[in-house]
This record gives sequence, C-alpha cells and structure tokens, in this order.
Amino acid sequence: MEFDAISQKVLGCALEVHRTLGPGLLETVYEKALAQELTDAGLQFAAQVQLPVIYKGRDLGCGFRIDLLVENSVVVELKTVDQLAPIHEAQILTYLKLSGHRIGLLINFNVPLLKHGVKRLVH
Repeated sequence: MEFDAISQKVLGCALEVHRTLGPGLLETVYEKALAQELTDAGLQFAAQVQLPVIYKGRDLGCGFRIDLLVENSVVVELKTVDQLAPIHEAQILTYLKLSGHRIGLLINFNVPLLKHGVKRLVH
C-alpha cells in the first residue's frame, strides 16, 4: 500500500475517533481508540515504538517513542494541545529522521474540527 493510501486511511480512522469522542480527553484515550479503528480498518501498526538515539554509531541509551507506526511506513504522533506549535512539527520530523521513515502525521485531537488539527510531514 502506498503512503498516500495509508495516510488517508489513518486520517479516516482519526476522524471517526474524533467524531465519536470529541475533543478534551487525554492523549492515551485517543491512542487506544485510534488503535481500535486501525485494527478494524485492517491496517497493521505498532504502538509506542522505541526509537533509540544513535550518535556516531553508538546508542546513547536514551530515545523516544513513536505513538503509532502504521504499516511500518507512516509515523503517527498524537497530541491533545490547544494548538499545534513548531516544536510539535520538529518532534515528528526528528522521529522521521531517526527512524528512516519518510511520512508523518501529526494529529491534534483537542480541536473542534479535526481538519484544523492535522499536519502531514515529509522528510
């Protein structure tokens, strides 16, 4: 499945979660609900994927967690903030760089209309 098709399916699942739950809940609730929608849509994914930081060939022993990695190709970072900020975009771009993946979706569920809380990023 190509990146655009995966991204569209993920966004459709996120829209269903937002339509059902609305804004105002914790990020973990949206992550679990989105995981259920992804499963129902037949998409393969992993949640809370460890992302080590490798510096000059050495693991620094610290790292990050990708909220969801869908079809082993699209990095999905979830937020529940008043509004997305440049630091959120920088975070997902860093995840893309460190993981070697090209496409990322930044989804903020704490908005009245989900379309105002979605950014697609390419590395």
